[in-house]
Amino acid sequence: MISEGINLKTQPFTTNPMNKNILLLETVADDAMQMLENATDMNILTAYDEASLNHQLENYAIDAIITRGKGQVRESLMEQLPNLKVISRCGVGLDNIDVSSATKKGIKVVNAPNSNADTIAEHTIALLLMLQRNLYNAVSMVKDNRWVDRGSYIGDESHGKTLGIIGMGNIGKKVAKIATALGMHVVYWSSKKEDVPYSFVEFNQLLNTSDSISLHLPLTSKTENLINASAFSKMKPSALLINTARGGIIDQKELLIALNDKKIAGFAADVLAQEPPNENDPLLQLDNVLVTAHLGSLTKTTYTKMCTMTVENTLAILRNEQPMANCIFNRKELGIS
Repeated sequence: MISEGINLKTQPFTTNPMNKNILLLETVADDAMQMLENATDMNILTAYDEASLNHQLENYAIDAIITRGKGQVRESLMEQLPNLKVISRCGVGLDNIDVSSATKKGIKVVNAPNSNADTIAEHTIALLLMLQRNLYNAVSMVKDNRWVDRGSYIGDESHGKTLGIIGMGNIGKKVAKIATALGMHVVYWSSKKEDVPYSFVEFNQLLNTSDSISLHLPLTSKTENLINASAFSKMKPSALLINTARGGIIDQKELLIALNDKKIAGFAADVLAQEPPNENDPLLQLDNVLVTAHLGSLTKTTYTKMCTMTVENTLAILRNEQPMANCIFNRKELGIS
């Protein structure tokens, strides 16, 4: 049963007091919403704005929250929800959820592990190739009726170059596989050595030797501003930097300086430290910068997969059934084997 968060005060409630209450902070894919609508043992509440959220908190004991990337679930919200058992994110990264506070309160934090690895890997390589070959300018040249400018075109191929991957998790591994197929030499640095056919190198060595560097780390207190002035000073002047992880991993002020001072040759990303960026952000005015609007996972296939996987596991937990393996992010801290 669904109770819309918009104009709730003028609409009759259709909730069942015997059901568990799931609160949506954002919309989900149609297939996932259909799964929720079919869950007759659940009340589905929506709160897409602050007024709706306050109304739902005042009227219902919330058992689970489902969000995507914008809906924030901090300790202050958890404090108002004594019945809360599950916080679920339709995605992989969890920086919009206070996992530490949830864990202390015994609340399960659910995500969709590995659900976006293929599409983010593809997006990473697409950005790399567009930047390396200067394709975005090349396409604009023709669209702007500047065919004669082809004589001034400058681009290069990736074959034979070294790709340094920072973070060899699920996405990093897939990026490495595609890059290898393109004829690139792959090295990596990660928090631990992985069982992969690529060379593990120290962080500074990766910065010194890589022609392109791709980031695949979560945003934590340890990785925030990991790519800073010191890191830029160690990169090749011809290096390209790709970020499809989290914007905060890069010190954006130092990135702008590095690009303007030609300490690196180019930057491509699907994420920024501030999203959306300011309209007059000087970074976006540079010809050697390519940014997409944090849409790497928003293909129809992956978006649906992330949402349905998350909904399915949330329902399973609320029904005391077994969810998929590893979907509970804080399972070890909660003593779940």
